[in-house]
Amino acid sequence: MGWFWADTTPAAPAAPIAPHPMPRGNVEPPPSCPMHKKLTPAPTAAAVPAGACPYVPPSNTPSSDTTSPATAPPKQGLLSRLNPLNNMPYDLSNTRAPSQTQSLPLSREPSTIPKADGSLWEYPSPQQMYNAMLRKGYTDTPADAVESMVSIHNFLNEGAWAEIMAWERRFARGLGHGFNVCKRGEQHAREQLGEDQEEFDTKWNDKEIPPPKLVRFTGRPGELTPKAQMAQVLGWAFPNKYGAKPPFDRHDWFVKRCGPGGEDCKEVRYVIDYYEGEPEATGEPVFYLDVRPAVDGPRSAAERVLRWGTDTWWTAKGGDAREKRS
Repeated sequence: MGWFWADTTPAAPAAPIAPHPMPRGNVEPPPSCPMHKKLTPAPTAAAVPAGACPYVPPSNTPSSDTTSPATAPPKQGLLSRLNPLNNMPYDLSNTRAPSQTQSLPLSREPSTIPKADGSLWEYPSPQQMYNAMLRKGYTDTPADAVESMVSIHNFLNEGAWAEIMAWERRFARGLGHGFNVCKRGEQHAREQLGEDQEEFDTKWNDKEIPPPKLVRFTGRPGELTPKAQMAQVLGWAFPNKYGAKPPFDRHDWFVKRCGPGGEDCKEVRYVIDYYEGEPEATGEPVFYLDVRPAVDGPRSAAERVLRWGTDTWWTAKGGDAREKRS
């Protein structure tokens, strides 16, 4: 899922480029590019003394041989063609694939998730998603199912952002503020913050602190988080109580968090595990998201302990019942 958002403002239209094989040819870089300077060819095998090391560093002195062919410029690597904000190719195509059986919409839907520059991230068009899946090797993807997949993809990412906003409302002002909000349990915290409990709540009501922004993200579907690994171990040891499928995807989202007045900004990494539940009786799919700050330091660990620990403690001691009796 992390590889679906495409770049919103490509510099110029580009022809689709398959990830393999790598580009070949004799294409020359622009004269101003440092790569335009040719390297002197390494000495030929005949020039290497017998018994010498097979590798001989190229000489820095100008070569007197003007008839030797110019060294080809370095080939473009895969990483240089990826957008560092989302690890997706800059040239993700929005044109129909050769083997495509039906046309797909080309329009893209804006999200509610702000970028670092204040603009909104855009979701891929169905055509871009289909091309991305073909590029990843999923050649058996039915074209008529792609629009539904885009809807689910967008829905899950909006849900993930709503969860991140809930964490930020509690802890953007610090651990002390977070404790005061969370100390009476999660239900009272939602009421205190005015959170909508029915819909994805992505609003930001704090006038002194700028809202958080998603700087970049990356998908890591092949790497289980420590929490997901522990869940799998418990499921193996106690299958009747903890048995569950591993998450089908994982994201790491890097969020810009600022203090009052927009000062003391920092990046906070959030980890998101995507789980698939049992489908509804109507056949509709069910998904669960586990969103929390990554334990990259003492503060993020304390935020997790405060939010989950205070809710558990409030429920265990019967906090609501105690308040009613008092």
